[in-house]
Amino acid sequence: MDANSSTMSNPNAALDPNRSVLLTSPLRSPRKHKRGKSSTSRQPHPLANDTTDVFQDSEDDADDESEYEWGMVDRMRLWRHDALMQHLYDTATFWGDKILSWTNDANDAFWLAQTYFMTHQYARAERLLTRPFPTTPPKRPVSVSPTPPANGHLPSQPSKGKGREYDASQLMLSMPRLPMGPGGMIELPEEMQDRVSRLVDMSVACRYLAALCQFRQGNWDASMEMLGESNPFHKAAQDGVVIPNADAGIKVEASMCHLRGCLYQKLNRIAQAKQAFTEALALDVKCYESFEQLISTEMMTPDEEWEFVQGLAYATQTPQDAQFVQLIYTSRLRKFQHAAEHALTRQRLVDEYGLGDNPDVLFSFADALYANFRWADCFVMTTRILGLVAIHSQTMPLHIACMYHLSHLHSKLFVLAHEMVEREPENAVSWYAVAVWYLSGQKWPQARQYFSKTTLMDPRFAPAWVAFAHTFALEGEHDHAVTAYSTCSRMFTGSHMPLLFVGMEQIMLSNYGLADEALDAAASMCDGDPLLINERAVMAYNHGDFEKAAKMFQTALDLAQVTQTSQKAWATTYLNLGTAYRKLKRYEEARVAYVKVLELDPRHSVALGFLGIVHHLMGNLDKAIVKYHEALSIDPINPHILELLNIALESSLLPTKAAEVDFKNAVKLLKNKFSRHHSGKGKEKAPDDMSIG
Repeated sequence: MDANSSTMSNPNAALDPNRSVLLTSPLRSPRKHKRGKSSTSRQPHPLANDTTDVFQDSEDDADDESEYEWGMVDRMRLWRHDALMQHLYDTATFWGDKILSWTNDANDAFWLAQTYFMTHQYARAERLLTRPFPTTPPKRPVSVSPTPPANGHLPSQPSKGKGREYDASQLMLSMPRLPMGPGGMIELPEEMQDRVSRLVDMSVACRYLAALCQFRQGNWDASMEMLGESNPFHKAAQDGVVIPNADAGIKVEASMCHLRGCLYQKLNRIAQAKQAFTEALALDVKCYESFEQLISTEMMTPDEEWEFVQGLAYATQTPQDAQFVQLIYTSRLRKFQHAAEHALTRQRLVDEYGLGDNPDVLFSFADALYANFRWADCFVMTTRILGLVAIHSQTMPLHIACMYHLSHLHSKLFVLAHEMVEREPENAVSWYAVAVWYLSGQKWPQARQYFSKTTLMDPRFAPAWVAFAHTFALEGEHDHAVTAYSTCSRMFTGSHMPLLFVGMEQIMLSNYGLADEALDAAASMCDGDPLLINERAVMAYNHGDFEKAAKMFQTALDLAQVTQTSQKAWATTYLNLGTAYRKLKRYEEARVAYVKVLELDPRHSVALGFLGIVHHLMGNLDKAIVKYHEALSIDPINPHILELLNIALESSLLPTKAAEVDFKNAVKLLKNKFSRHHSGKGKEKAPDDMSIG
């Protein structure tokens, strides 16, 4: 589109995505103020060069700025920028409005709209951006004075020196501000419509700001209409992926794609949001907010994340900083896979770039430790991060989770939650900490209440959604838990955890077909989680594949060896492993597994009973009777152990061969009698029929 044309008068024209600014301005606003020839030694203001315009000056005008003398409008522009930098927004608004009345310059209108946006006056900013402005410089009235206006619009033969001050009212009278009512451009006289256009039709930057104003007001449809449901510059974007921005900044087109993704998130259209965020990052690798949305909301699987981030056009878009940007993004990816590459990335960021004490790099270390169940080390690292910065949005969930897993830190979690709520009550993470503290005290209704509050404050906060579903599962409300976990899996399509928990709940409900489906889907996303491997082993046991179950239980335990917490968390997995070995008639290995359970929990009645069965099957009746008695001392009314004890006592009076036959026959009867009472769930209960045979 020609810089001085209007899409209103030329409907076939399109905004150029490769430049979000106009090449010329109706009345040029000086981009760089330089000191005029004067006898005074006044030094230029440090912000004098900070008057970047979205509507750029022509090259000819830029050449004439060496002799430029500041006028009244220039001084007020400096006041406006000083006020913005010092957060005096009312001051910036006051002087900016006067500047716009004098100049009617689109650049001044853009900066005034920015000021409105910073003060949350979104409707006012949007009205200004959609108000008609002239697309060509007006004819200035003839004046006897050769003084040009101080806004920088120079005549063909500019005068030099100090005689450049002007009467601002001249410009005001020559180009009055055009009003805009409900009818918009239609209300203007027809002969005037060809010479005016809205800012949103003249500049992509203005269109983006107007859409952002509508987004902040909650007008999702209007904002989407302003942006377009898909990238209107898609064909140009295919070439733009490998083209750096002309001024080495961030492309406005990428920002528009990011805003489009945020809109799709608000509308719960997750697939379109993912596409918009990936498109924004592909157009400009510097658009970190799109990267953060993709990673924090787990829109991609770990493999997809790795492939996408490694394939971005770093070298062509940021040739001088390509390696650093790629490394810093790689450090944020999930740590379930590519452990060696992640370790090398962190080492390079520390050694080559000196970021050993940077919170984001330290978070990468903490995330790797947490993924490896090294919760104590992770807590040390997160404590260091929070010592450098009071609040770090990525670190806080990890820090709180470590305090939950390490029981001796529960009292500190209570103090932390109170401090966070007092300091930042509007932050969703503060109430998440409160909810986790209630969860640590097994107060499920209170925890659920605060998890719900967290998700209302931040609907994209994944840990709160998963923990909210946990409260149902821990209370035994398995149907409600399945519904909550399923909601999580739809919202966070790249995470395997919700599907894993759905599978666990379906095991509890004995819906083995649905459990297999959920666990297989989780395994396709991430196959290195020991909890997931344990649950798949339970299903292999339920299907009668004891050999596969034993191998998978052992794999889960091998992965969990580095867990820095009480090994009691994995006692049931050892119990499952022993029972799988017992089914395979590998009695010695089963005995070792049961003994390991008793080392972790000496009063584990089920393990004592199972160990008695193993001794019974191995012919050690005296040891079996002892273990049965120990189990009954803890659980006196266990019908299984009582009947097995009676069988052992009777068998001890019979010859060895007859006793073995009698025991096996009794076990078959016992299995049929009590099979309907047995059920299993992962780490919390043994699989079906584990206590028999």
